[in-house]
Amino acid sequence: MKKYFHLFSLLFIFSFYSSIAQDLVSPNFWKLSDEKSIVWDLTNEDRLPHKDNIEMSGRKVSAILYYEIDEEKNLSITKDVIFPQLRTYNKSNEPDWKKYRAYFRKKVGEDASPTITYNEKLIIPSKIDSIKISGMLTFYCTPVNGLQVTKTLYPSMENRYLVEKWDIKNIDAAEKEVFFTNYSLQQKELGYKGIYRHEVYSDATDKRTIAPNESYSFPVYYGATLKEEKASDFDFNSALMQRKQFLKELQSNLVLNTPDAVINTLFYFSKIRASESIFDSSMGLVHSPGGGNYYTGIWANDQVEYSGPFFPYLGYENASTAAFNTYKKFLENIPTEDTHIPYAFEVDGIFPMKHLDRGDAAMIAYGTSLYLLSIGDMEQSKKLWPLIEWSIEYCHKMRNAAGAVQSESDEMEGRIETGTANLSTSTLYYGGLKYASRLAKELKLAKAAALYATRANEMEAVIENYFGSTMEGLETYKYFEENTLLRHWICLPLTMGIDKRKEGTLAALFEKLWTKNGILVELNPEVPVEDAIFWDRATLYALRGAMRVGEVDLAYNKLKSYSQKRLLGDHVPYAIEAYPENNMKHLSAESALYCRIITEGLLGIEPMGFNKTQLSPSLPDGWDFLSLKNVFIAGAPMDISINRRKGKLLVRVENKGQVLLNKTIKIGASTLVNHGL
Repeated sequence: MKKYFHLFSLLFIFSFYSSIAQDLVSPNFWKLSDEKSIVWDLTNEDRLPHKDNIEMSGRKVSAILYYEIDEEKNLSITKDVIFPQLRTYNKSNEPDWKKYRAYFRKKVGEDASPTITYNEKLIIPSKIDSIKISGMLTFYCTPVNGLQVTKTLYPSMENRYLVEKWDIKNIDAAEKEVFFTNYSLQQKELGYKGIYRHEVYSDATDKRTIAPNESYSFPVYYGATLKEEKASDFDFNSALMQRKQFLKELQSNLVLNTPDAVINTLFYFSKIRASESIFDSSMGLVHSPGGGNYYTGIWANDQVEYSGPFFPYLGYENASTAAFNTYKKFLENIPTEDTHIPYAFEVDGIFPMKHLDRGDAAMIAYGTSLYLLSIGDMEQSKKLWPLIEWSIEYCHKMRNAAGAVQSESDEMEGRIETGTANLSTSTLYYGGLKYASRLAKELKLAKAAALYATRANEMEAVIENYFGSTMEGLETYKYFEENTLLRHWICLPLTMGIDKRKEGTLAALFEKLWTKNGILVELNPEVPVEDAIFWDRATLYALRGAMRVGEVDLAYNKLKSYSQKRLLGDHVPYAIEAYPENNMKHLSAESALYCRIITEGLLGIEPMGFNKTQLSPSLPDGWDFLSLKNVFIAGAPMDISINRRKGKLLVRVENKGQVLLNKTIKIGASTLVNHGL
C-alpha cells in the first residue's frame, strides 16, 4: 500500500510542477508604457529576427500590418489593406467558395515609400529603436544625419483608407533643408459595384526647411475609391482626430482599475479590438470578426453569442447599434419551413450560410435574451422576442429521448467530432431558457416565463444526467455520448453558474488541458502539445466560468499568465482566434470575451430584469480593490467599486453621484442592485 501511495505522491508532484512550468510566462518583448500603451525597446534587443502582425479597422477599411525586424534591427512592413464593402469577382483559377472571401484587398510592401534627401544623400530610415502600440502602431526609427523619422499607422474610422503618418524631426542644433520625392500608385479593377481604384500615394512638399527640435509631418495613404469618391478627399489629420476620439471614448467608458496593470491594459486594448471591427453594410452597421477573412458578415456565435451580450455594458453607440442589427437580421430570416436557421450571413449579408446546424438556435436564444436584459430596452425586446421564442421552440423540438438538444455540429463546424447531441448546444439552450424566462417577465408574458423556467430546470438535470461523466479520473462532463477524450467546451456549464462538477471540471481545464497558450480543444495523447489545436475562445470562457463558480484565485493565476503572454509576449496585443488555423489572427469577438471575464466573471454582473442586476463580486488574494467606472447597465452609466473590508467586501454602486448600493457582503455572496431610474 505504501508503495502505491509513494507512486501516487510522485505522480502528483510531477503533475503539480509540470502545471507550474506550463504557466511560466515566456520572456516579455513588450513593457507597459502606461495603462493605455505598450512599448518594445529594441536598443539592447538580442532576440532577433522577430516578426508579428496586428489588425486595425474602421467602418470601410481594415488592415493587417505585418512587421519584421531583422538581426540588424532593420524594419520591413507589409500592409494587407482590405476594403470590405467592395466585393470582387472570383479569379478563374480559384475555387467557387472564394466568393465568401472576395474582398477588394491589396498588399503593399516597403517599395511603396516616399524618399527623403538631405545634404545630397538619401535618408533611409530602416533601423528602429522602439515600437509603440496605443490603439495606433508607431515605429521610432534610429536617427540618420540628425533626422529622426517616426511612422504612425492608423485607419480612417469613417472612410476607405489607411494612413501611415511620417514625422521627420530635426534633432541637430542647425536647421536642415530636406527634399522629398512622393510615391504614387493607382490600380484599377472591375468588381460588382463598378471600377475600384486602389490608391497609394504620399503627400509631402518638395522641399522643407526644418528648424532645430521641430518636426514636419506628411501622410502616406493606402486607400480605395469607388465612383464619385476621390483620393484627394483623404485627410490624415481628420482620420487622426477620428481615431483619437474613438480611443478617448473607450478610455472613458467601462474603465477598469485593479492592482494588476497588465490586466487593466489588456482590458482596455480588448475594448479597442472588440469595438473597432464594426463595418458599414447593407444590414446597417455590423460587428464582424476580421482576421483577413470575415468582414461585413455576422455569425450566430461571434456576434450573437460572444460580442452582442457584452456591448450594452460598453456604452459605445456604434457597438450597440451593430449588435441590434445582428439580432434583427436573424429575426428577419426565421425559417418559414421546418428547418434550422442560417448560422451566418456573409459578405454584406448576401450569403446566408444554412448548410449546417451548429446548434445556432441555442446560441441565438442565449445571446439575444442576455443582450436584451443587459441593454434594458423594452421596444427592442418586443421586436426581437419572436426570434427568442422561435429559437427556444426549435431547440425543444430537437431534443433526443434523454432530453439533450441535437445538432449536426457546434461552432467548430465539423473540425472535430461532436456526436448527435453535444454539451455546448444543450448548455447554451439552458442559458437561453434562463434569461428568456426573466425577459418574458419584463414583457408580461407570465405563461412563457413559467414554462421556460421549468424547462431550464429540466435542462440542468439533462446536463448532469446525460453529459455528467468520469473522464481521466475526474468527475466532469463528456462532450457527447461516445466521447472519450477531454474537450474544451466542458467549461460551458460553469459559465452558466452550474457548479455540481466544478472541482473535476476545473482540474480537467486547468491541469489536464492547460498549456502556455491556454486550453487545448482536446486532450489527445497521440497529438504532441506543440501540434495540438487551441482556440482562445474556450480559454476565455473557462476563465469566466471558474470565476463565476467562485474559484477566483485559481482563475486569476491563469488569467495573469494568459494576459502577460497576449499583451507583452511574442504576438500582441489582443486575444487570438486559433492555432494552427488562421495563424493566430486577432479576431475581434475574442476580445469581447476577454472583457466578459471581468464583467460577468470577477464582478458577477447578471441582469435579473430591466431594473434589477445581481452582483456576485470577488477579489483575488492580494487585491484590496476593483473599480469599473462608466459601466452601462440598462442604458445608464454606473460606477461599481469593490473594496476589501475586514474579511468582507464593500460593494458600492453609483449613478451620476446617486448611491444605489453601499453594502458590505460576505466573500462569495451576491447582492441585488435596483436601478429603476
